[in-house]
Amino acid sequence: QVELVESGGAMVQAGGSLRLSCAASGRTFSRYAMGWFRQAPGKEREFVAAISRSIWSSSSTYYADSVKGRFTCSTDNAKNTLYLEMNSLKPEDTAVYYCAARSITHYSGNYYAISEYDYWGQGTQVTVSS
Repeated sequence: QVELVESGGAMVQAGGSLRLSCAASGRTFSRYAMGWFRQAPGKEREFVAAISRSIWSSSSTYYADSVKGRFTCSTDNAKNTLYLEMNSLKPEDTAVYYCAARSITHYSGNYYAISEYDYWGQGTQVTVSS
């Protein structure tokens, strides 16, 4: 069982930057695949970024095409925290951002799929004004 709490959402102007954090409970943070998703008003939840981990301790980071080159996803295992550094923000980045997790013992590698993740945070609002 893991609990996820996002923070860092705010209102910023286009071109600005934000860093979102996702604090995870538990002592086995490094044994979870982690992802960021977002949901804009009237739209479906969509994949943003993920750190895909395997039972062999390797990991890879993936990004949606819409954020590639602007967003950076990282973890601090000592702090049990997942980050999303967002630069060059655009109005279309406006959404509620959610972090998600799944134990790597059950993870199939479909990092972009909502159904892949068992645990979700409550979300944090990011609003980008033009």
